[in-house]
Amino acid sequence: MLAAHGVHTELVAFKTAGDKRIEQPLREIGAKGLFTHELEAALAQDKVDCCVHSLKDLPTDSPPGLTIAAVLEREDPRDVLVVNESIAAESLAELPRGSRVGTSSLRRRAQLRAARPDLDVVDLRGNVPTRVRKVDEGQVHAAILAAAGLRRLDAHGRISAWLEPPEWLPAPGQGAIAVTARADDAATLGILARLGHAPTALAVAAERAFLAALEGGCQVPIGALVMAEASGLVLHGLIDDVDGRRVLRGSASVDAGDPASSGARLAADLIRRGAAEILAALRGLEAVPAPQPE
Repeated sequence: MLAAHGVHTELVAFKTAGDKRIEQPLREIGAKGLFTHELEAALAQDKVDCCVHSLKDLPTDSPPGLTIAAVLEREDPRDVLVVNESIAAESLAELPRGSRVGTSSLRRRAQLRAARPDLDVVDLRGNVPTRVRKVDEGQVHAAILAAAGLRRLDAHGRISAWLEPPEWLPAPGQGAIAVTARADDAATLGILARLGHAPTALAVAAERAFLAALEGGCQVPIGALVMAEASGLVLHGLIDDVDGRRVLRGSASVDAGDPASSGARLAADLIRRGAAEILAALRGLEAVPAPQPE
């Protein structure tokens, strides 16, 4: 995309803590920015001019001096089911009882347990090809992955079933790519602004505001997605406990002029309906203050 604008670039590859510690469940590593810290440090130290992230991995609070310069047009945000060819199942409902389903996401784990408590949900780490290979080898009978990753790797033929929203919600920002830069680098910010996709930026602003108001991260099972409906754009959100025994859902119309307020408003609604107790149990706290709507 930068080359299309006449900008010469050099690609610098990083391995983050989340990439290196692939045998350890993400919830046990437990730090923010597992897939972003090394890149942000290099950016802050002027070693690179911008960084490219999967938006769902990017914490909602940017480090001092750094900013999201562009959000690219979103790929399909849905989750999908990849099933071993020996299993005759074309949907989540058709998986045999006791099937081992792999995921490293607490959000996916919670939704799986809520929908199919008879399944054996196991940790599954690694990049997309590694997780697909583990399905093929029978280490798990099926896995939940993001459609975007499979489509970008031209592996969408491996999709056995789509997990449809709003019944099944992806991570806030899923399918979107964010480009970060130094907040005082006007030249780079100007170049990157050309790559931004306004409809995607509007949608993910609402989703990430919902996540931020609940103070969520990889340790909290939170899903959110803005969908176009007959009434306009609607933000759907959920929070549940890790075992999927308690699921709270809600929706809010999206204010195109202030999408973040829609996310905060929906979070406040779920807090009033019991999300505070779920958050407290997840974090081992006695109380979590409710965000106040604008």
